[in-house]
Amino acid sequence: MAQADSKVLVLGALAGVAGISLAVVCYQGFRSRRRASCPGYYLDRSNERGPGLMLVDGPGLPRGQAEVLERLEALIQCVSELKDEMKSLKNALPTLQDQVREELRGRDEARRASPLHRTTPTRRKRAAVTIAAARAGGRSSEEAESEGGYMTALTDSDEEDLSDAEQRDEELPADKLCVLLQRIDSLHQGAESDKRESLNLLLQQREEFGQNSTFLWRLIRAYCDVHDISATMEEKKNHAETGKKVGEEAVSLNPTCAESHQWYAIMCGIMAEYDTVQNKIKNGYIFKDHLDKAIELKPQDPMSYYLLGRWCYAVAQLSWIERKVAATLFGEPPSATIEDALKNFLKVEEIQPGYSKLNYVFLAKCYKDLGQMGKARKMCEAASSMNVVSKEDEDAQKELGLLLPALGV
Repeated sequence: MAQADSKVLVLGALAGVAGISLAVVCYQGFRSRRRASCPGYYLDRSNERGPGLMLVDGPGLPRGQAEVLERLEALIQCVSELKDEMKSLKNALPTLQDQVREELRGRDEARRASPLHRTTPTRRKRAAVTIAAARAGGRSSEEAESEGGYMTALTDSDEEDLSDAEQRDEELPADKLCVLLQRIDSLHQGAESDKRESLNLLLQQREEFGQNSTFLWRLIRAYCDVHDISATMEEKKNHAETGKKVGEEAVSLNPTCAESHQWYAIMCGIMAEYDTVQNKIKNGYIFKDHLDKAIELKPQDPMSYYLLGRWCYAVAQLSWIERKVAATLFGEPPSATIEDALKNFLKVEEIQPGYSKLNYVFLAKCYKDLGQMGKARKMCEAASSMNVVSKEDEDAQKELGLLLPALGV
């Protein structure tokens, strides 16, 4: 591209030189011919009473025409000088690009050496915020850079023109959201009081960050956490209904966020506890659709395969009557086998060995239902070796207590 531009520039300069030279030659030739044909005179046709002769080079030349001739002489001199400059430019063009590069390189090095130059640290700081927010949202840093491309589009001069206050204002929202999400993720791993605090913090900041998908899927998760620790059925149902509405908003706002689909699916599964039979089956279809979408968007998330394994196992256990009801309401009942469930639970173990106590328990159930007792006992041993540190682990321990006698352990 640079070579093509140089060729265009050279051709344009040569055309300019040729045009000016032609104009000078034509003018000087015309002037010479005029004086040779009538030395000292030229024909004046401005007199309507007849032709006359007027002295050109003589001392009696009118003042106005003398000025015109002086200007023409000056013009010729300027054109000649311009012609020389164009020739110099033509000779300099082959090395012009190298000279420009050297000059720009020198300026760049001098600017970097200056203590006032803050462009590089500023960009590194913004990039760090972008990557941190991307990791918190379950996206790659490349995607985050794609969404925040305006930061890298700023030129050095644009950044230098920003005052310190403007730069702080520009970086504050991203910093604030990043800090908030880190706090929320920490509270999610805490005690019941931490989970309630997490929901309250998110609700306080919803007006400011409610259009951000990384914020919304955490709000769904917080409703799920508080649902699990609520004491009354009414409180549980309210959290489930509200969480499902937030899930609908989240997947509508950003259909490419895997976590939004994942947690919306979970809330649909929770709502099945409080709905009519028809809505339970409907939520089952919604659960499966959004879980498939989450796996499509983020195929290495073990939690999605674990949930899909649970769905397949539950569908495989449906009675004949339940399948007929589903077929009557929706035309086609959900379909899954124990082998499908086992495949998903094994995928969880492949992605993250020792993912959870419950995953080992369901692996043991699948192997038991398939008649593979030796493998079932092995999975029970793996589950027993894991400590009980959460409510889910407590549920797994209860399931394990019922399963072990059936395996003769």
